[in-house]
Amino acid sequence: MIIAIDGPAAAGKGTLARRLAAHLGLRYLDTGSIYRAVAAKLLGEGGRPDDAVAAVTAARALQAADLERADLRTEAVGRAASQVAALPEVREALLLFQRDFARQPPGAVLDGRDIGTVVCPDADVKLFVTAGLEERARRRHQELIVRGERPIYARVLADLQDRDARDAERAAAPLRPAEDAHLLDTTALDADAAFSAALALVADRSGPRRARDQR
Repeated sequence: MIIAIDGPAAAGKGTLARRLAAHLGLRYLDTGSIYRAVAAKLLGEGGRPDDAVAAVTAARALQAADLERADLRTEAVGRAASQVAALPEVREALLLFQRDFARQPPGAVLDGRDIGTVVCPDADVKLFVTAGLEERARRRHQELIVRGERPIYARVLADLQDRDARDAERAAAPLRPAEDAHLLDTTALDADAAFSAALALVADRSGPRRARDQR
């Protein structure tokens, strides 16, 4: 089984995807961490996230160990990752890695921006997880505080607005729900409620597919 979960930053899709993978016994990939790792490598080497040549070089040299970097969740890397992810050449360089991961038994849950539309368009289940901008900013602000950072809420809100715009307007794989994705708005849901709702959708969407495969 392949489950594709897409949505904007801080909508709760990462937490949801990890819980679904653990519950269903599937592998999990946060595809955003791949772009963050590329951005972190680029920044660490003194490069600029808008330098396409340097970004593609970093993407092609990416190794599994790079996904464990301690700086992947910093604000600076997050902003750079959004810029790097807008480069078509970078997305192409990382596409095969994501598809290979998804196809390994027993299956996988992948979350990102274009899983259901580009990376795994034939996924068994597709969810588009979203939430209101202010609520997403509140969550991200609190997340950064827990990590020991001292973020300014207004800047977190502005960063999310900028990232939403870049994700939606980029030429390569813009952020949008797949036609057959189910929308899950988590604005008023806590993590447990979102998980229960998603699990019900997975059961509802995957049931007919399993029945067809068994015939």
